Amino acid sequence: MAESSRVAAALLLTTALLAGCATGTAAQPAERRSTQDPRASASGPAAPSADHAATLASLRKVDDHPLWTMRYRGGYDRFAEIAPELTPTGFGCSLFSAHGDPAAPVFGRNFDYDHQPALLLFTTPPDGHASVSMVDVSYLGLKSEADFTTAAGRKALLQAPLLPFDGMNSKGLVVGMATVPAWQPGSDPARRTVGSVRIMRLVLDGAATVDEALAVFGRHNIDPSDSPPLHYMVADAAGRSAIVEFVDGEMVVHRGRGPWQAMVNFAVTGSTEQSRQADHRHRTATAELEAAGGRLSAARAMDLLARLRQGHTQWSIVYGGKSGEVRLATGRRYGTVHEFRLPMD
Repeated sequence: MAESSRVAAALLLTTALLAGCATGTAAQPAERRSTQDPRASASGPAAPSADHAATLASLRKVDDHPLWTMRYRGGYDRFAEIAPELTPTGFGCSLFSAHGDPAAPVFGRNFDYDHQPALLLFTTPPDGHASVSMVDVSYLGLKSEADFTTAAGRKALLQAPLLPFDGMNSKGLVVGMATVPAWQPGSDPARRTVGSVRIMRLVLDGAATVDEALAVFGRHNIDPSDSPPLHYMVADAAGRSAIVEFVDGEMVVHRGRGPWQAMVNFAVTGSTEQSRQADHRHRTATAELEAAGGRLSAARAMDLLARLRQGHTQWSIVYGGKSGEVRLATGRRYGTVHEFRLPMD
C-alpha cells in the first residue's frame, strides 16, 4: 500500500465504494488490497475460464431500469482488489425485519441512490453458502445498458460478488446496510481488515445465523478510511435480528427484542424514542410493524417499502428467510414486482 500506484488506487476506491444509503454526499469506503488472483476462491486456485464463460452466458436483462440477473459459477477471492468508480449524490435507505410469523419471516430493504443499472446476483461458492444479492454495477463502471455488451463491462461483472449491497443466503441469513452520521470502528492487529461492503460478502458466505454473522463481524476490522459511516442489519430464518454499529472503537450490537426490528439512517446507539420517532421513515415503518405484530406477508412488506420510498429509491426488495422467495421492484414501479427464488438448504 506504500507505493504510489497502490496509494492512487486506494484513493480512488475510497471515493468510490458505497455512496449509497446516506442522507448526503459522502466519500466511499476503501477495500484492502490483495495480491491473489481475483478469479480464485478463498481456498483454491483461479477458476477455469469455462466458469467465467458460463457466468457471463447466464446474464439476462429483466427490465428497462435496467435490472439484470446473473449466476456466478465457481469460486472467487473474497479479498481481491477492486477499484470501483465514483457516482456520488444524496441518499437514504430503509430496512426492516418482520418475523412475527415464525413460518414466514421477511426482510425488506429500500436502496435509495442515483439511477444506475442494477444486478441481482446468484452465487454458489464451493467453500461457502449459496446466496442472492443486489449489486449497483455503476461501482464497477457499468453505467448504461451498452456497458453490458462491451468486453470491459463483461470483465467487470466478474467482480460483482465482491459488492453485495444487501443479500440473503441459502440458510436464510439476510444482511443489509445504511449510512449513519458517524462511526468509530476499532482496529485489532490480530484481525484481518476488510472493507465496509466486503464484510457483507463474508457474512453471506460464512454465516447461517445472527450469532454467526456477529462472529464474522467480530473477527474482522472494518476499514473506516474516508468512508461513509455505516451500520448493518442482520436477520435469520429463526426470527432473530440485530443491528451492528461501531462506537468508540467497539462493536455495539442492538438485538431485536420483539417480532420486528427497523433501521434507517440514524445510529440506534445514543438515540432516544423521541428522536427515533422524529424520523418519518422510521416512524412509518415502526407503526406498521407494531400494528401487524411483525407479521407481514411478502406482498405487504413490499407495500410498506412503497410507503417508505423516496424520489431516488432505486430498488425495493423483500427476502423470504425460509421460503427463499425474492420480490424485487426497481425505480419505484411497484405495479411490476419481479419474483425469484433462492434454493434453501
